[in-house]
Amino acid sequence: MGYFVTGATGFIGRHLVEVLLSEREGDVHVLVRESSTGRLDALVEAWGRPERVKPVIGDLTLPRLGVSDADVATLRDAGIEHFFHLAAVYDMTAPEERNQAANVDGTRGAVALAAAVSAGCLHHASSIAVAGDFRGMFREDFFDQGQKLPTPYHRTKHEAERIVREQAEVPWRVYRPAIVVGSSKTGEMDKIDGPYYFFKGIQKIRHYLPEWVPLAGPELGWTNIVPVDYVAAAMDHIAHLPGLDGQAFHLTDTRGGMRSGDVLNTFARAAHAPQLALRVDKRLTDALPKGVGSMLMQLPALKGMRQAFLDDLGIPEEVVAHVGLTARFDTRDTERALAGTGIEVPPLESYAAKLWDHWERTMDPDLFRDRSFEHAVNGRTVVITGASTGIGRAAALKVAAAGGIPLLVARTREKLEEARDEIEAAGGAAYVYPTDLADLDAIEATVKRMLAEHAAIDMLVNNAGRSIRRSVALSLDRFHDYERTMQLNYFGAIKMVMCLLPHMRERRFGHVVNVSSIGAQTNPPRFSAYVASKAALDAWTRVVSSELIGDNISFTTIHMPLVRTAMIAPTKMYDAFPTITPEEAADLICEAIRSKPKSINTRLGTFGEVAYALAPKAVDQILHTAYKVFPDSAAAKGEQDPNEKASVEQIAMANLMRGVHW
Repeated sequence: MGYFVTGATGFIGRHLVEVLLSEREGDVHVLVRESSTGRLDALVEAWGRPERVKPVIGDLTLPRLGVSDADVATLRDAGIEHFFHLAAVYDMTAPEERNQAANVDGTRGAVALAAAVSAGCLHHASSIAVAGDFRGMFREDFFDQGQKLPTPYHRTKHEAERIVREQAEVPWRVYRPAIVVGSSKTGEMDKIDGPYYFFKGIQKIRHYLPEWVPLAGPELGWTNIVPVDYVAAAMDHIAHLPGLDGQAFHLTDTRGGMRSGDVLNTFARAAHAPQLALRVDKRLTDALPKGVGSMLMQLPALKGMRQAFLDDLGIPEEVVAHVGLTARFDTRDTERALAGTGIEVPPLESYAAKLWDHWERTMDPDLFRDRSFEHAVNGRTVVITGASTGIGRAAALKVAAAGGIPLLVARTREKLEEARDEIEAAGGAAYVYPTDLADLDAIEATVKRMLAEHAAIDMLVNNAGRSIRRSVALSLDRFHDYERTMQLNYFGAIKMVMCLLPHMRERRFGHVVNVSSIGAQTNPPRFSAYVASKAALDAWTRVVSSELIGDNISFTTIHMPLVRTAMIAPTKMYDAFPTITPEEAADLICEAIRSKPKSINTRLGTFGEVAYALAPKAVDQILHTAYKVFPDSAAAKGEQDPNEKASVEQIAMANLMRGVHW
């Protein structure tokens, strides 16, 4: 007895071949493209019976599957009793041309080849997709019931089965698997499909919420899932039973399937993630007047939100639309054929953990993404303000070392050129743009020059800033403190963003890193000018980011802790405070560029924000105590620190540079 199998290197096919080699006698001839022989060799080694596997070179898209006359003669002499046609596109998101070539033309070629080799029986792997949008119980002897076939996948699977039924010159049997997932024994699967599209969403929810948090979500209807080992075992057994030619067999869950919400909860339990405690039954939305639901989802706002949500989770629109099956599937003929064999669909609960474990260890798309800072910034052009000293300079060095091209912006040309020379000496590239960032016209002129000199600007780091620590009591005659702080920290920062926005929107790419302050979360006394300017930038960013997400422009706000730079030097009390170095602060900027989070916060900053939200009056009292304990500095009062020995020139320089950080 001989076998011929198309799709033997595919998911269902390789499991079926493994069953045939272990349970049956005779050679197994497998169709393989010339370019896929290496993949077949690896499978043959895994199957462990290389002498019984006979490769046949061909191509699913060619007439008679591209099998040569010589090979046809060889197959005829071998006596192919069972011809299994499994090769097809099992992908609802595939384009129509690909579905047509593989599912329809491929089946037509298989029918022709089965006749040419005088096969004993043609076993065709169809799909429950042939039922389309049929409502009610779809029996195994049903085929063309006038059902709507909504996608290219549905249409081509239906047409392929029609070709077998009407054009096969040898006896035939049809098998209609449900949604096929990995092995119930090992969890093994080879592609993201069906419920696997929802695994990333489950994983993300688990990341943000503890397992016990109840969730609410839609109930998308009934679905039907079977493991691949059941499908392979059932096909093998039914194929070898006598008297079943000309029949179709539903390889589906004999319990009628599961609600989609139950499936998601089963996988959520396997992943130790929160579950849907409240589900909106699909029958409620179905009860709306015809067309209302689809009309609402065509509204630009709702459509955009839905698409952004699905894109974020990597779930194709086509999959969501067809999660819920309108048909239920009769399995009486299949059950009779399998009676007494022990071949049955196991409960999903019994193997869901194996599926999840295999996906998370070997299939999670994030496993194959380069998450390094080098990958994120290599070849990218990054504008860095305040790049002549401190945090900005340290960030520029790190960006250049990783292959990025920093555009250095600050007031002092000489210091910018020193930073550029250091970068170039290390083998990197950088460009200098001296600019007074408190001058909005100067910013506009600089951006025009940048865009004229560089093909693309990918990222912006708004790092330049001015900090003033002075109580409001000492600021009554110094309103200019507020004006110049706001001019640089707020107006200068958003002017830079707004000048770059047309370019980023046109390219549909851009990321902005705004260096804010932990003070915007903790509201420390004596920083009213500085904190207000940073809080304004934070609020502007929150609003604008929601407007620009559709243009693929993102923002990260870093609530930077205290950094030991020239900006804090005039306040000597900071000598006793815990600080981070400019290099450590630059690492936070690099992380913002790498992972593009909405914000980067410290535990202290988050605690301060939460505490103020819960008990603002108590926080005011605590901060007032700090206000009394830590007075205004000598610098804030315009006096010399009695603990310092400084010349008149040093005092003058400190006053000139006080509160300025580039």
